[in-house]
Amino acid sequence: MEFTYSWRWFGPNDRIKLESIKQAGATGIVNALHQIPVGDVWHKEEILERKKMIENAGLTWNVVESLPVSEDIKRQTGDYLKHIENYKISIRNLAECGLNVICYNFMPVLDWSRTNLKVIFRDGSQTSGFQLFIFAAFDMFILKRQGAEKDYPADVIEKAEKYFSELDENGIKLLKDTILYGLPGSMQTYSLEEFQEHLDLYRGIDRKKLKEHLSYFLNQVVPVAEDCDVKMAVHPDDPPWNLLGLPRVVSTVDDLKEIVGMIKSPSNGITLCTGSLGVGHFNDLTQIAHELAPNIHFVHLRNVIRDKGLNFQEETFFGGDVDMIGVVKELVAEGIRREKETGVACSFPVRPDHGHQMLEDIGQENYPGYSLYGRMKNLAEIKGLTMGIISMTN
Repeated sequence: MEFTYSWRWFGPNDRIKLESIKQAGATGIVNALHQIPVGDVWHKEEILERKKMIENAGLTWNVVESLPVSEDIKRQTGDYLKHIENYKISIRNLAECGLNVICYNFMPVLDWSRTNLKVIFRDGSQTSGFQLFIFAAFDMFILKRQGAEKDYPADVIEKAEKYFSELDENGIKLLKDTILYGLPGSMQTYSLEEFQEHLDLYRGIDRKKLKEHLSYFLNQVVPVAEDCDVKMAVHPDDPPWNLLGLPRVVSTVDDLKEIVGMIKSPSNGITLCTGSLGVGHFNDLTQIAHELAPNIHFVHLRNVIRDKGLNFQEETFFGGDVDMIGVVKELVAEGIRREKETGVACSFPVRPDHGHQMLEDIGQENYPGYSLYGRMKNLAEIKGLTMGIISMTN
């Protein structure tokens, strides 16, 4: 078995060009058509145009990340039925264009949350982090969400009050913009008013209800995916706990088991993201990789340090709290098992998920975590680890 070493590219407007990605050592491209409004159909002409662009650079578009699930679908409001039908058409179109792995998420409103996008790391590079008391300061004193104080322990509230009291106008703006940062590929932020409107639309939707909506969505689209030999791979929540009164339902090993059980199909699986799951001190990534191995269709590898107070920071590949060696051993074992079972070579698509802003990248504009040199370093470490484990196994 082998891994397909891949790289997330945000399309023609990405500062990092395909030629650089190829030189960095990737062969696969993880990409999406960000210009298409969420809920609309991805037409074959647009898919093939992007695919040709990637192939002309000597690379292969091997994973779609993401074919986004609209907020209407998540809430089951508005045009959600039309959006589901459009999603089915897009799956068929992608399959006909030779794309058979689709990563998606079911996180309400925000894809991920951080409180600092430019933490100065011990080696002088820049990374990102999350401190619960800073997030609480935003929630209670900038957003002023009703009932927010009920979601935080007393010691966190006390630290949040002190922190906010020491912020000047620029500090308040920076914190607001950091937390309201847009979705990958957009490079835009929500306004505070827009954000509150989105939150209000989720009133009455708890974890149970959101899981029901996810189950409905999967039971609609997975049969189409299976018919087209497409693998659907849900991405975990980042971070894996409720935020801002919004439910999160893809956060633990039990959540993942429940999701793959919502509709039994080889097309209903997961994206194993060691960073998103790993920031939860309650998640053992080696255990998750072992127990969910048959359902893993796509892999994101990055490391983090975390504590039981729900604070975390992105780390070096081998320097964090996630046992990267143990995780990759489980993936290699699963790849070998699949080959023995099917007689067909198995290749996991894997990509470095984020990298520190370092060297000449510092000061350059790119989506947070998606630097050139930081990811190139991580990709080299991933290659060395996986190739070593595979050679020792054979």
